[in-house]
Amino acid sequence: MTFSNTLPAPDSIAQQYQDQLFAVIQQHITDAGGKITFADYMNLCLYYPGLGYYSAGSQKLGQQGDFTTAPEISPLFARTLSCHIRDVFQQLEQANILEFGAGSGKMAADILKELENKQYLPERYYIIEASADLRQRQQHTVKTMIPHLVDKVTWLDKIPENFVGVVLANEVCDAMPVHSLQFEAGKISERYIENDGQQLQWCKGELSQPHLANRAAEIQSLIGDCDYLTEVNLAAEGWLASIADCLQQGTIFIIDYGYPQVTYYHPQRTSGSLMCYYQHQGHDNPLILQGLQDITAHVDFTALAQTAIDNGLEVTSFQSQADFLLAGGITELTLSHDDADELLMLQQASEIKRLTLPAEMGETFKVLTLCRNLGQLLPRIQLGDRRYSL
Repeated sequence: MTFSNTLPAPDSIAQQYQDQLFAVIQQHITDAGGKITFADYMNLCLYYPGLGYYSAGSQKLGQQGDFTTAPEISPLFARTLSCHIRDVFQQLEQANILEFGAGSGKMAADILKELENKQYLPERYYIIEASADLRQRQQHTVKTMIPHLVDKVTWLDKIPENFVGVVLANEVCDAMPVHSLQFEAGKISERYIENDGQQLQWCKGELSQPHLANRAAEIQSLIGDCDYLTEVNLAAEGWLASIADCLQQGTIFIIDYGYPQVTYYHPQRTSGSLMCYYQHQGHDNPLILQGLQDITAHVDFTALAQTAIDNGLEVTSFQSQADFLLAGGITELTLSHDDADELLMLQQASEIKRLTLPAEMGETFKVLTLCRNLGQLLPRIQLGDRRYSL
């Protein structure tokens, strides 16, 4: 892990953005009576209009940004995902795609190119994007990569009702604001953020929401009496419930890094999973670089699966990313280039390793597949199915 005192200092323009957002956060703390929940703080840092990490115009993805996602590593990721999408489309009379948090737009463009080649284009490809800056970048990517398919893509501000098709969420839930809980000497507290003069600091208080009490009791039953810091992502559960309300028929693919509940709240995982990323360096201090760094937490897939069941969805598979991609035929896609030169083959082999090896993304990332009103089981999602672990 890289600690915050070794991180590069922001330039003068970035520092101005941070100072403005810091002042906004200070005002929110004052208005709230002296402290705000970490969930509220994280929301301000990531999504405050014009200043939050995902709302401002800084480069976030790729080598010049703070992190790299699977679609940026290789088009093979989106092409393989398209094979799973095609399996769903074969059971639908009219199919659409809804992608949350589409990043640079590259995955959307690669998926549409692959589905066009397989003659399975959706009626519409919808994107819901919280960042105005990323939405502009997505529009540019679509116009550049697939100009003849521009009319297929529509940006929305809310989930369409009676949706039929496939919902995609790649690295979305990990960026949703989380509540931070502390277990100490048998007492359960929520961690808040307060202002101590010119700096922010942690403080403890009562649980801010009644639902957290039930979740805290579940966690305590898993960890026993040990001192413990962890996170609860109520926002992701609410988000999934809202999708379930609008999904008439189809499938949801949630791809993210995380664990089943028993592993997430393992007694030895005493410091939680909260992480920050700034210029491709990871550290664990979210109280600095406001608006300039990404703040994330691993996903509790058991909580999402339970939310799905509670809202009438069927949990049809839980796989590692490696098993999901291998089942989708990622290795076969590389063999389809008979005229590929040796350099391209080596590059694709390297990309597949990054996406599938346990030491890379293959094991850390999981895929939760949820369905509603499909007549047949999807054929590719049984390889390495781990629903038993949920």
